[in-house]
Amino acid sequence: MKTGIMQPYFFPYIGYWQLINAVDTFVIFDDVNYIKKGYINRNSILVGGHAKQFTLELVKASQNKLINEIKVGNNTNKILKTLEMTYKKAPYFKIVSPIIVEILTQEEKNLARFLGYSLEKISSYLQIETKLIYSSHLEKDNSHKAQEKIIDICKKTNTSSYINAIGGQKIYHKERFKKEKIELNFIKTELIEYTQFKNEFVPFLSIIDIMMFNSVDTIKQMLAQYKLTEECYAKTDYIRQWQDSKNNLSVCKKTV
Repeated sequence: MKTGIMQPYFFPYIGYWQLINAVDTFVIFDDVNYIKKGYINRNSILVGGHAKQFTLELVKASQNKLINEIKVGNNTNKILKTLEMTYKKAPYFKIVSPIIVEILTQEEKNLARFLGYSLEKISSYLQIETKLIYSSHLEKDNSHKAQEKIIDICKKTNTSSYINAIGGQKIYHKERFKKEKIELNFIKTELIEYTQFKNEFVPFLSIIDIMMFNSVDTIKQMLAQYKLTEECYAKTDYIRQWQDSKNNLSVCKKTV
């Protein structure tokens, strides 16, 4: 069984959804510490032809708290107004807007559950059939750290193949996973471009932007635009990859 594990993000970019779509079970990593200035409660949308950050307000958020110990604040209506002003002329606004409204007006205030619901709703819209579970619901050894915590979750979910975002290459080691009979791969998103009004394409935006400008069928094609790689140089983060692709550069040693 293929498994992916990630902290819940706020309307994450296409690579996050590629990971969900690539696995059988996706574990929402909700019982780890909240990270400030990350993507757990913020992302970027298109405003005036440029990327602009928008943030979900939280109540007394702290890196000393677990994600599932934090509450959502009260700025969701403000976010909805911003999204309407930005995308009301986008081709799929009338179809996508009700989904975003349902997510942002939900009664759930627990941050992990709030984000988990958004992952469920958008997965359903994109026809992704992957099973979503919360890591806090698994009986596991919470004393483990970093890589060992991931391996423990993989063993509890009977994982034979673990797929991680490309950024995990520095902390996960293939031989350690192999010892547990778990195949380790990283998902490497390919260059994805689409029309955004009449401006020059702005990459790395929230899934909201992709949904506003593309049909479900087109997005499903985007979900398949990736490669699984065993080993790459550390410079292959998503932004550098996009820049390199413009110059037809390749830094991966081996792809599968």
